[in-house]
Amino acid sequence: MKITTVGLDIAKTVFHFYGINRAGKLVKKRILKRASLLSFFSKLEPCEVVMEACGSANYWYRKLSSVGHTVKLIAPQYVIAYRRKNKNDFNDAQAIAEAAQRADMNFVEAKSIQQQDIQMLIRIRDRQVRMRTKLNNQIRGLLSEYGITIAVGKAALKNQLPQVIDDENNELTAISRTIFRELYEEYCRLDEDIDKYEKKITVQTKNEPVCIRLRTIIGIGNLTAAALYAAINDAKQFKNGRHLAAWCGLVPKQYSTGGKTILRGITKKGNPYLRSLLVHGARSVLKHCGKKTDRLSVWAEALKNRSCYNKACVALANKLARIAWVVMAKEDTYLAQ
Repeated sequence: MKITTVGLDIAKTVFHFYGINRAGKLVKKRILKRASLLSFFSKLEPCEVVMEACGSANYWYRKLSSVGHTVKLIAPQYVIAYRRKNKNDFNDAQAIAEAAQRADMNFVEAKSIQQQDIQMLIRIRDRQVRMRTKLNNQIRGLLSEYGITIAVGKAALKNQLPQVIDDENNELTAISRTIFRELYEEYCRLDEDIDKYEKKITVQTKNEPVCIRLRTIIGIGNLTAAALYAAINDAKQFKNGRHLAAWCGLVPKQYSTGGKTILRGITKKGNPYLRSLLVHGARSVLKHCGKKTDRLSVWAEALKNRSCYNKACVALANKLARIAWVVMAKEDTYLAQ
């Protein structure tokens, strides 16, 4: 019998192959080592190979596509419902194969190498920002034990900490001054590293057509444009802008029953980093919209006046995501009117 669909459970060194025919019946299952995976698939008659969208999935997508197979990726949360037995690698591969056969299944678009490069830079920068925030909080907490407080903000800490260290009238001891000086140097290094990676992201996306068009949207800068490009390979995978906003988790969560529609807070699904960038971009727009006369700014100002500030931020972030979809899917440039 001919194998039409393969559920492939990928790992670091051991892969589990589960091949089924058009009727969904098992034809072959096998354990494959990493070194023999490509040679095995190169001898296999072209079919549909499905994997979970997890670590190294984009790499294997490119490799298996190069030997003639149609490769698809499924979000792991969609596979769980089709695993009927205890969790093991073969059961996972079987669930992947069965999920792929559903007509209404949503698949994940694979990323290009260029997108992976930008995503790597963004994730490293994000980690450094989180480390800087932790260090900022630690320094402030340790200073409070000596009765010293510093104004809120990164700039205030960076400017005032050297003065605190050099001030001989406070209660800092010799050892504590040495430690705080080392922490200050570490904080400065993190600042420099963050700036370095921001410049790398800007260089990588400077001439990318999608990013150039995205940067024309009010509230979307270099970092948000790069994050959108890295996260979304083809915007046409979404039917419209609302679907992209829903994928970002910027739509209300529905909890309806008995024919009664109940809407709660936003779903917060999808990419949390991208969602936070869109919300921060919306905050920037709301801050300055009162001074502008274009339609988006006028709409945002009216929204801010009739609703609470945080709701207005999320609603505007939703609109920015919809506008971004139009710019990406239709290859158009945003024109403020």
